[in-house]
Amino acid sequence: MITATAIPMLMTTSKPQARPRRRAVVRAAAVQQDSTAAPGSRSGMQGNEAAALYRLLTWLSPSFPVGAFSYSSGIEWAVEAGDIADAASLRGWLAAMLADGPGFCDGVFLAQTHRAASSGDDAGLGEIVELASAFAPSRERHLETSAQGRAFVEIARAAWNCAALDRLIACCGGAIVYPVAVGLVSAAHAIPLAATLHAFLHALTSNWISAGARLVPLGQTDGQRVLAQLEPIVAATAARALEASLDDLGSATFRADLASMRHETQYTRLFRS
Repeated sequence: MITATAIPMLMTTSKPQARPRRRAVVRAAAVQQDSTAAPGSRSGMQGNEAAALYRLLTWLSPSFPVGAFSYSSGIEWAVEAGDIADAASLRGWLAAMLADGPGFCDGVFLAQTHRAASSGDDAGLGEIVELASAFAPSRERHLETSAQGRAFVEIARAAWNCAALDRLIACCGGAIVYPVAVGLVSAAHAIPLAATLHAFLHALTSNWISAGARLVPLGQTDGQRVLAQLEPIVAATAARALEASLDDLGSATFRADLASMRHETQYTRLFRS
């Protein structure tokens, strides 16, 4: 009896079929199928949306070599004169520059450039290029915006070859300032205007804060607090610039314009503007 019951017990512990191997094959097939999906689809974005975001993050990153770190837009003189002495005064100065000064004007030029380039309005594009170049309030501000604009176009063309951009550049007769350059490149690559405008103003504000933080000086956390406080002003300025025309251009930041002029003769300088 003992022998008879032992045999079926041994039989029930026989080796099962290798089903885990089948599941592994299924998982491998799923991974292979997922790897051939459209770029950006796994991130919840379409391929063109992912490409637009990638390029905006690259072009308007502090690491994009346009030389933005060497310009302060007159902030260096404002610090020496005592107008900017801490995070609160830096925030107030930049809020005015964004809403009532070069921030808003540059936003309008970017938006108008993007629209003219996207619609094939070559004559209008030429007028925008000329007006934007003449709108700089001082020699150093013109150097700042034109040098960055030239570098932006050259590097974007070298890294992202685009026949549409080459044609647009040929329509521009004068110096291509920074906001016009960003408008041209983004339009040539079919990147939406609203996203480009907001990203540009964020980058502009970040560079101003970086200059202020080095000059006051401020800690990195204070700099980020100022950037966070300026978030609604950046959004509001972008919205206004998006709806504005060239007739709406105007600046009321006389102290900032004066700072950019007086910086030219400032004795000790870290920045080119």
